Amino acid sequence: MSDDREPRIYVLPTMMTAGNILSGFVAILQIFKGREGAITEHYYWAIIAILAACLFDVLDGRVARLGGQESPFGRELDSIADIVSFGVAPALLVHDIVLKDIETPAGLGWLIASAYLVCGALRLARFNCLAAADIKTNSKHFRGCPIPAAAGVIASLTLLMLWLDEGQKEIGPWKYGLALIMVMLSYLMMSNLEYPSFKSINWRTRRSPAWVLISIIVVAFSVRNWQWMPSVLFVSYLIYGLVRPWISRSMRQTIEIENEAADTPDDPVTGEIPASGVDSADTVMPKDAASQI
Repeated sequence: MSDDREPRIYVLPTMMTAGNILSGFVAILQIFKGREGAITEHYYWAIIAILAACLFDVLDGRVARLGGQESPFGRELDSIADIVSFGVAPALLVHDIVLKDIETPAGLGWLIASAYLVCGALRLARFNCLAAADIKTNSKHFRGCPIPAAAGVIASLTLLMLWLDEGQKEIGPWKYGLALIMVMLSYLMMSNLEYPSFKSINWRTRRSPAWVLISIIVVAFSVRNWQWMPSVLFVSYLIYGLVRPWISRSMRQTIEIENEAADTPDDPVTGEIPASGVDSADTVMPKDAASQI
């Protein structure tokens, strides 16, 4: 006899989330192997695994929403995957590359890595509490920088540095910039800045032929220049959240692809309560909802 309390598990979104977890685990293994030798090679694989986790994180949310398969189980599993792939793995990566060398004042490097990890965990826990309380949120925007985007910034910038110092045994002195970037990301994840979620993009989304052509060119150019183009895309997203308050509403709608969403029904599920594969960050909350945390 079936137990009504047993959570409903949807196969395809859960498989995407499992891919996220496994990618994070592979990244952590490669970082530890990098301590034994062939540092650059193992860091490359760790970065690729983190970026692959970002892709799985996008896919599980899309698959869940398109199939109307969002569930509390998926939401919890997604958060567990995110803290591994986008919290622990990037924190370890930056710690091994630069933070372990920061000895003044004592423990500063360890503190920076820990702050990033804790801020990411607090963000995910806050979101789960709001979703469990059935507090409706605006699914078109994230409140603060999403943790997958934060991990993408770290991984892509490290990839860029490895490419610039190709053939060297270690990254150049600009690696210390990663420490400052990690501090900034820790703050942005807990900030009130709004970042677009792009959840309104679906099979009904329409754009002009010129816009589609530009998108294809950007994708092709990114694949061709994989060593540095991901850093351009992730950093651009990060900066966009900082300058967004000063951008006109019409321009924001164009950039964030929202204007069709008001005229066309979205997916069968609104996305207000994310599940396996929600784009792994809490969404914008009303002020009275935020005050309940």
